[in-house]
Amino acid sequence: MTTPQNPKATPKTFHVKSFGCQMNVYDGERMAELMAAQGMTAAAEGEAADLVVLNTCHIREKATEKVYSDIGRLRKGARELGRAEPMIAVAGCVAQAEGEEIVRRAKVDVVVGPQAYHNLPDLVAKAASGQSSLDTDMPALSKFGALPKRRKVSPTAFLTVQEGCDKFCTYCVVPYTRGAEISRPFAELVDEARALVDAGAREITLLGQNVNAWDDEAGTGLHGLIHALDRIEGLHRIRYTTSHPNDMREGLIRAHAEVEKLMPFLHLPVQAGSDRILKAMNRSHTRDSYLKILDRVRAARPDIALSGDFIVGFPGESDAEFEETLSLVDAVGYAQCFSFKYSPRPGTPAAEMPDQFVPMAVMDERLQRLQAALNRDQLAFNQATVGRTCTVLIERQGKLPGQMLGKSPWLQSVYLTTDAQIGDMVEVEITSGFGNSLTGVEKVRAAA
Repeated sequence: MTTPQNPKATPKTFHVKSFGCQMNVYDGERMAELMAAQGMTAAAEGEAADLVVLNTCHIREKATEKVYSDIGRLRKGARELGRAEPMIAVAGCVAQAEGEEIVRRAKVDVVVGPQAYHNLPDLVAKAASGQSSLDTDMPALSKFGALPKRRKVSPTAFLTVQEGCDKFCTYCVVPYTRGAEISRPFAELVDEARALVDAGAREITLLGQNVNAWDDEAGTGLHGLIHALDRIEGLHRIRYTTSHPNDMREGLIRAHAEVEKLMPFLHLPVQAGSDRILKAMNRSHTRDSYLKILDRVRAARPDIALSGDFIVGFPGESDAEFEETLSLVDAVGYAQCFSFKYSPRPGTPAAEMPDQFVPMAVMDERLQRLQAALNRDQLAFNQATVGRTCTVLIERQGKLPGQMLGKSPWLQSVYLTTDAQIGDMVEVEITSGFGNSLTGVEKVRAAA
């Protein structure tokens, strides 16, 4: 679809703003690399850029509306600065789901889906010639072969190993916006991991909508890929997210005991504590099967930090069923969690269910109670770290003079005063634990 527009100057500067999940962060980084490979320069703020890419999330309604709000803000900001309005490209899952509607409603220059963003330079060129360009094709994994080689990265880097989803949870749009579940080739991933390490990464997080579903024709499984990455010299840490309980295989659980570089952290969403609600969500696991998985993981790695996702107010959720979610939280003791109010997504089975709307006041109250329990457990986990000495990977400067911020093996933010540089591995004694962070003092500087 193309709609005639006023021609715009070929952009010389760009800004990418990503919403939502870590896979969007990875995609945003790759789009930035695409633009840089075209000779464009990154701008710190969207209002100062000739091209702004809004890399969108479609999980919740507010995230969708924020896209339209940002488009208006960018145009107003450019006018206030006396600049021409930037060329605007909408990418990501909102682009995939609502492509033509975005062109009609917001009159943007480019709309590109998450499987087609490797075509962004061509779409930008079309927009510069006066055409509004839309590309929401979904060719499986073809974008990865068309992307430029990885550039210099920070000490932590994302590596997408798997995309799409075949689980079809009834509330979720991912199967429709990201496509079918598919794994990238083993050799390609090992080569990209080596390139990331050569470019400065010391920690790599493997990404996928269902990352632990990654596999190849040889049946390597995610645990086999992790073992291969473990052999890369210069790589110190490996993480992975997001996992599905149905794909938590024994080999991967054993890897938590066998691979020292695999950090003691597992994000394993459960979504609810009631079996009836889980069945209505098409989650394909029960409360009991989920808890048994966690028991096996803890047996393999007793110090592991557990994380999850929860939805409150799913259609028809009763007070008693919500109480089952609270009791599950009490049983697990999460180190950190994400929790949300149910938001109906057009086109999903849940959006057509009876008893669609739990009253907003009820959802608000349930979310507050759930988050209070999760915050309680996160604080307890952080405070239990006090007195330990652990390795912290320095990621950036803190707000105070001489202060640096890094991550513990359990993904906690750790603040300390040190002359260590970004990328250094520091042995730190944890001195204080707070709701969202730790403080510590440096004990030993690890060799580079």
